[in-house]
Amino acid sequence: MKTLVIVIHPDIESSAINKRWIEELSKFPDKYVIHQLYKAYPDENINVPAEQKLVEQYSKIVFQFPFYWFSSPPLLKKWFDEVLTYGWAYGSTSGYKVAGKKIALAVSAGVDEHEYRDGERYKYTLAELTRPFELTFEYVKADYKPLFAYYGLELNASDEWIEKSVPLYKEFLGSL
Repeated sequence: MKTLVIVIHPDIESSAINKRWIEELSKFPDKYVIHQLYKAYPDENINVPAEQKLVEQYSKIVFQFPFYWFSSPPLLKKWFDEVLTYGWAYGSTSGYKVAGKKIALAVSAGVDEHEYRDGERYKYTLAELTRPFELTFEYVKADYKPLFAYYGLELNASDEWIEKSVPLYKEFLGSL
């Protein structure tokens, strides 16, 4: 079954790595469906029934985005608020439409990995900083998987550094 990759990047054309990941995954339409939220909703008016129907079709869903301000781009939070509704994603009569789906994050981070740990600049690991996502998906009974992160893009955004991420990302997706 195909994996739904929901890309949340407010300026994908200026992106280095997220754009490259999309290009690579697009080569495999039999494996991946790419859904770019900012392209689908440039006015940020989300078509909730369409999004819910899309999510219902896949058993594996990855949310791909750049990590900044210690979270995701704002459209993902809005997507959670509007799509993961009571009566559809949770609640006693919902049927928990996301339950059991394998869900993961694929995150690009500007700083090096060592800066995300106790005693360093950002004090916490990326896994710790993304716990609200983990709890969100646990709340709707999804099967949340450990995140994929690729670090060091602020200083190492060379084509070579970006290309090194591509097989790692594909391996991660294949392991879901």
